[in-house]
Amino acid sequence: MLNKNTETFLECTCGAHEADIVLFGAPFDGTTSYRPGTRFGSGAIRRESYGIESYSPYQDGDLLDGRVLDCGDLELPIGDTEKALAAIEAMEEEILAAGKFPFMLGGEHLVTLGAFRAVARRYPEVCILHFDAHADLRQEYLDVTLSHACVLRRCWELTGDGRIFQFGIRSGDREEFRWGREHVHTHLFDFQGLSETLDRLEGRPVYFTLDLDVLDPSVFPGTGTPEPGGVSFDALRAAAELVCRRASLVGCDVNELSPPYDPSGISTAAACKIVREMLIALQNK
Repeated sequence: MLNKNTETFLECTCGAHEADIVLFGAPFDGTTSYRPGTRFGSGAIRRESYGIESYSPYQDGDLLDGRVLDCGDLELPIGDTEKALAAIEAMEEEILAAGKFPFMLGGEHLVTLGAFRAVARRYPEVCILHFDAHADLRQEYLDVTLSHACVLRRCWELTGDGRIFQFGIRSGDREEFRWGREHVHTHLFDFQGLSETLDRLEGRPVYFTLDLDVLDPSVFPGTGTPEPGGVSFDALRAAAELVCRRASLVGCDVNELSPPYDPSGISTAAACKIVREMLIALQNK
């Protein structure tokens, strides 16, 4: 049900009927291969958002001017990946059916598959914009095909060739990169080529998935698989804002904050500001 949560992200307190954007959390980290803890990410973003303003000086916009409903976190079954993905898919489908824009907070990156299943069913020609340190294109990881290390490969099975565009990638095994060169568009290390990609995708439905470990761990240590050599906060903020303003988005997610690995709270604050900038860019579109 699209009910207002009692603890919301900033000023996202709109009622279900008036809302244009519906925010919800998917607190799942059941396939995390290195350091677990992302199940606490969505709750931390919501809770710590009160440490930042609703107004963005970057965009001269305010969440107070928008219509965003925060439904809170889903209650996902522990230990059953398929049931967790099905619950996420059902929530995404409910939001889409209500004519709202779904914005999911993870959780580990596999949660994207649940949301994208619903999006791909409703928008068969959808493309994916993917910001990440990791390619996530493995066929399997330790004999498991439903893994955060395989999530974009599973999404590719729904899109086919040439409809996934990756940015910031700097990690993966050799076979992932070999396979990716044949089937997806991968831009290594940073966001070069993003504007041209957005030109190419003009008018086409796009799902945007943002793994926060695309950031350098010097500014974002609170993640399960930190990968040195990432982008700066401001580079990510500008790129995410550009996507939200220019792409014909039909859904999005932000994932892979793991608060236990950054007791300073800096990583959570960065996640909060990225979510704020994306929401304001979406509502001002």
